[in-house]
Parts: sequence; structure tokens; C-alpha cells
Amino acid sequence: MTGLNRVASIPMQRSLFDSIAVSQRKLAETQQQMATGKKAPDFASLGIETMRNLSARTLLARQEAHAAVGNRVGTTLALMDVQMAGAEEALNKLRDGLLSAIGTGRANGLQEVAEEAFQRFRTALNSDEGGVYLFAGSQTSTPPYRPATLAATALIPGSGAFANDDVVASARVTEGLDVTYGTTASAIGTEVHEAFRTLALGGAIGDVPTAAQATAISQAISQLNDGLKTLRAAHAENGRRQAQIENLSDKAAERTLILEKLVARNEDADMAEVASTLVQRKTTLEASYTLFGRLANLSLVNFLR
Repeated sequence: MTGLNRVASIPMQRSLFDSIAVSQRKLAETQQQMATGKKAPDFASLGIETMRNLSARTLLARQEAHAAVGNRVGTTLALMDVQMAGAEEALNKLRDGLLSAIGTGRANGLQEVAEEAFQRFRTALNSDEGGVYLFAGSQTSTPPYRPATLAATALIPGSGAFANDDVVASARVTEGLDVTYGTTASAIGTEVHEAFRTLALGGAIGDVPTAAQATAISQAISQLNDGLKTLRAAHAENGRRQAQIENLSDKAAERTLILEKLVARNEDADMAEVASTLVQRKTTLEASYTLFGRLANLSLVNFLR
């Protein structure tokens, strides 16, 4: 009788054991979905959506790279904007002082104003971003404006005052579009340097300028007007580039959001559905354990009881 019981129950136990293994595997898959928030552990498990998601992720990576480049360029342009605005403010103050000296014949404090304007101008042209000079072209390791003091400009003509080259930066901020941006120290500073040089050649300006200094001041005003015109044009172009980069960055952000939603729709699991499935599969597995335990203890003696 015992032999008959074993012949009947062992195949059933094996079948139930296989069913328990399947339930355990499905429960483990659901637990992994709950832990990762993803439908599948790898792309191959996504089935027919694999190629679509790989393409979407490739496009997403490109958009993120363009956005990173756009942010970097935007930061550089913002720094350039601050430096050019500061230089323009100092030069406007100097021009007002020069005009006042010509109009009144008095130049009280004009030398100090000229020294201050020069240092602000020099600081702007030699400004850097993380050790890379903003207005040096491709010569980013060398300060583009050489004179260290206003007096030193008297010995350095325009051709020798600048160490930059004429290369301007370029960056790809969207698919198929390279944007050139920035300017160089010599492009925005040559006329201004000549104005400082004219003042330096006239000597230190006292409270009452000499006739030679008055002539130098008049010449410097003309040179400074030309320099300010060039500086303002470069400043305006820099602002236009900032607006362009910001617009392209906004569009890249919109495309990134669309691609992220596409990837999420194909890869991310519905957590409410996963939680419900998890409870169901736990219940099924526990029921299988109970049934297996009862079947393992099944015998004629237990039946007759």
C-alpha cells in the first residue's frame, strides 16, 4: 500500500515543485521591478521595443551633450558680458573726465581716473574662466593684453600690446549647427590702447594740464570715442549670441523632455501594477508551499484518521 502511495504522489510532488520554481522566478522578477522601477533588467528583455529605445537613448545622449555645451558657452558669454560692461563703464567715466578737463581747463583727479580706467580695462581683457583667458583667441594660456601700467603703454605701440590671435571659439549647440562666439582683446581694445598711450606720452596730468597735455587729451577723446564704439558693438554682439544660445538651449531641453518620456514609457514599470502583482505572486507562492507540505505528508494512515 505504501508503494502505491509513493507511485501516485511522487510525480505530483515533482509537478508541484516545478510550479513552485516558476512562481519563485516570477516573484523574483516582480521584486526586481519594484526595486529598480524598470520593466526589464536589460535591453534584450524589452523585446520589440529594444531598437526603438536604443535609438531614443542615442538621441537623448546627443541632446544632453548639446545642452551641456550650451550651458558652458552661456557661462562664458555671461562672463564676457560682465567684463565688457565693466570696461565700458570705466571708459565712459574717463571720457567724461577728459571732456571736463577740456571744457574747464582743470584736471583735478584726472590722472587717478585715467589710472583706474586703465586697470579696469586691463583686468577685463585679461579676465579668465578657470585659467583660460576669455579674450585671447586660441592663445588661452597667455594674458592677451601686455602693458601692466598706464605709463607702460607709452613704450608699446598697438601692434605689440596684444598677445592674442584672431581665432574665435566655435561650439555645436544643436544638431547640424555650429555657433561661433566671443571676441579678442585686440579686436575690442586697439583704439582704447591708443587713447591710453596718447595720455601716457603726455606725461602725468596735474591739476592744470599743459598745452601739450590739452592737445593729447583732445586726441585721446577722439580715440576713446572710436574705442567705445567698437567695444559697444562687440558687447551688443555678445548679447545677441547669449540670446541665441539661450533659445537653442531651451529647445534642446524640450526635446530632451520628450525623449525622456519616450524612454520612460518603454522602460519604466507601473509601480501600482507591480505592487499589486507582487502581492498576488506572494500569495500564490505561499499557497504552493502549503499545498506541497500537505502533499508531502500524505499517506493512507493519515487518510484513515
